[in-house]
Amino acid sequence: MSDFQLVFHAASRSFYLFFMPSNFKNYFSVLLEISYIRIILTLLLAWAAAGLCVHLHIPLPWMIGPLLVTAATSMLGAPSLSWTPLRNAGQWVIGSALGLYFTPQVVALVASLWWAIALNIVWSLLLGLLFGAWLHRVHHGPGPLHVAGLSRITTYFASPIGAASEMTLLGERYGAQTELVASAHSLRVMLVTLIIPFGFQWAGLHGLDTSLPGARFVQWPGLALLALLTGLGCWTMVRLKRTNPWFIGALLAALLLTACNVTLSAIPQSLTNAAQLVIGISLGVRFTQGFVHLAPRWLGSVALATVGMIALCCGFALLLAQFTPVHWATLLLGTSPGGIAEMSITAKVLQLGVPLVTAVHVTRLAAVLLLVEPMYRWFYQRPAQ
Repeated sequence: MSDFQLVFHAASRSFYLFFMPSNFKNYFSVLLEISYIRIILTLLLAWAAAGLCVHLHIPLPWMIGPLLVTAATSMLGAPSLSWTPLRNAGQWVIGSALGLYFTPQVVALVASLWWAIALNIVWSLLLGLLFGAWLHRVHHGPGPLHVAGLSRITTYFASPIGAASEMTLLGERYGAQTELVASAHSLRVMLVTLIIPFGFQWAGLHGLDTSLPGARFVQWPGLALLALLTGLGCWTMVRLKRTNPWFIGALLAALLLTACNVTLSAIPQSLTNAAQLVIGISLGVRFTQGFVHLAPRWLGSVALATVGMIALCCGFALLLAQFTPVHWATLLLGTSPGGIAEMSITAKVLQLGVPLVTAVHVTRLAAVLLLVEPMYRWFYQRPAQ
């Protein structure tokens, strides 16, 4: 047999083996075990979902589409994967874009509403305490809703409004059931991210804020300098080991530049769309196949409580609107039990008071990080008098 015939025979056998159904399935399974293949497939699926949502006029299509499709495929067992550097880059872009709204005039307006921001901190802490107390009352005692091994520690750290990752870590330190803590925060953030934008679209609540970012046009040299300066802000926050460093660092750097009337460049819309896409993926992959089977009664209570908290925040926002020049929809985004990046993105896309919503969430996040642990020790670890 000639060399050519040997090569042809080997190639034919390889082709046959590859396209045999069982071998093809095995080969595809091996491919899916490679991380970068999973990342690329997840990105392509999320991009297709975002395009469909744009076509269907779904609110926040570049975040909600990827979130829903990634959550659904992950719960069905598909090997979806979020790459941390991409998520960090997305938070960097969104933080920079939001910081551009803090012009001197807007900073003055936000500062004049300091009392409302402070009141929201108190409101959020009380809402979290009530949420935790309700979860403990429903699931701790005997009965059909009992969750085995549930402790006061678990319900306490599952309930604060904000700082989801940090609450999970704190709960682990004190002996909480971290899977219940993490699932409660993930489900709460996802439901708020879905319910409020759809509700606002149905009610026609968008475009109520006329404030524009300080930089309105893309200038490529300025954009490069803005990326450098906001990147330094992110690096500083990472080195200081602060929470949400890629979002907060970029936000503070862009905010300081804009507040000082330094205009470098706007952020390209395509870049903010891509940032929303990777943030949506990072939310969706939290809902793994095991999530569906994790204490369904617990998840049902969290979902019910989240809807109740949204309703309570609506009432609180309507009350605040009586004493401020701000529309209640903007105040609802600020006071809602959602995540800082998700609610700020919602405010940006729907044009609903981006600076105030961002400022309210940043201050609430700081308060939660500073006060939740001392409050736990005060309420539950004091020696008996």
